[in-house]
Amino acid sequence: MGGKLVTITIALAALAGTARADDKAAPLDFISDAKELLIVGACADGTPAKVKPEIVAAHCKAVRAAQDEYKKTWINVARDFFGKLVPASAPKTIVYPFAGGDLASALTVFPDADEITTLSLEPAGDARALGRLDEKQIKASLQQVASELTFLYRASFSRTMNMIDAMRAGKLPTQLIFSLSALWLHGYEPLSLRYFHLDNDGNVVYLTAADLEKIDKVKDVATHNRYFANVELRFRKPGSKHEQVYRHILANLDDAHIKASPAALKHLEKKGTVTGMTKAASYLLSFGDFATIRKYLMDHVTWMVSDTTGVPPDYGKPAGFDYEVWGEWVGANMAAGNGAVANQWRALFKSQPDRPLPFRFGYPDAKLHGHLVVMKKAPPPK
Repeated sequence: MGGKLVTITIALAALAGTARADDKAAPLDFISDAKELLIVGACADGTPAKVKPEIVAAHCKAVRAAQDEYKKTWINVARDFFGKLVPASAPKTIVYPFAGGDLASALTVFPDADEITTLSLEPAGDARALGRLDEKQIKASLQQVASELTFLYRASFSRTMNMIDAMRAGKLPTQLIFSLSALWLHGYEPLSLRYFHLDNDGNVVYLTAADLEKIDKVKDVATHNRYFANVELRFRKPGSKHEQVYRHILANLDDAHIKASPAALKHLEKKGTVTGMTKAASYLLSFGDFATIRKYLMDHVTWMVSDTTGVPPDYGKPAGFDYEVWGEWVGANMAAGNGAVANQWRALFKSQPDRPLPFRFGYPDAKLHGHLVVMKKAPPPK
């Protein structure tokens, strides 16, 4: 992770949602701020309270066009495909490493998930940001949000360096807006929004009013955003009793950072058996210095969907996984995927029957073909 990690000192007054009677120690809920961002940034229906309607209308003209296109050409097609592909027996707890701001894809693949956890280098950002910006700052920040959101919906993946710039130092909480847009696209309503950090054992510790008093003294935007790195959104379909949970965790998943700060890994391990997903992950799961997160996936996943940036066959097959592939893959779209790992994927695609894929999932290959990989735990021998 670029730059020095910020050390955040937070009193552990609210562990896993339990608070003392003192109001300053109670977990803070930012749902009213989330609902304003849902309208202003994610372009849901409604009237903004903190931003001029004409500013929102100008921003949402481009965003709504991208959202509508994405729903028609990707979500509607992919949702039917995954509705048949994902087995009913797959765990409803989803872990999605290297996700960036991509809750939208996860909800397309797993609309009835109980819990979705994404991990990436980007912080969620402060949901209260709109109230601190002037009109000029809001316009400029919304332009940045619209640019990255439009790229995600039209390319089916995010540009890592652009996302880091937009989310680490962005004046608006770009990652959070992406997540709220995903809820809007899929017809969910947000119920609560809380920030948290993980204690040394990987337990969730929610942000409190006492914490906020200290944090709000920090003026540097990038540093301030890091205090709002991890977010929890609870949501449901209108009229449904099924409350679903989305958590985003800022974590560098290479071996050195996991060894130095193992809280995120401990948190994931507490989930037990999970379903996995990743895409557009820069082929990091084939690198030697990402062995820890790769091993976590092989030890805890029973079913996983990815592009060829998932767990390579030479790791997955000895660990007891079968692979199925869709679409075409002749080579990687970047140098990082065209080493020895390319031969593994090329051989796998050649060895399997042709299975057409009617949409792009993550990166295209070197010839702009769409492709998809399923890794599933093989049944034990009888």
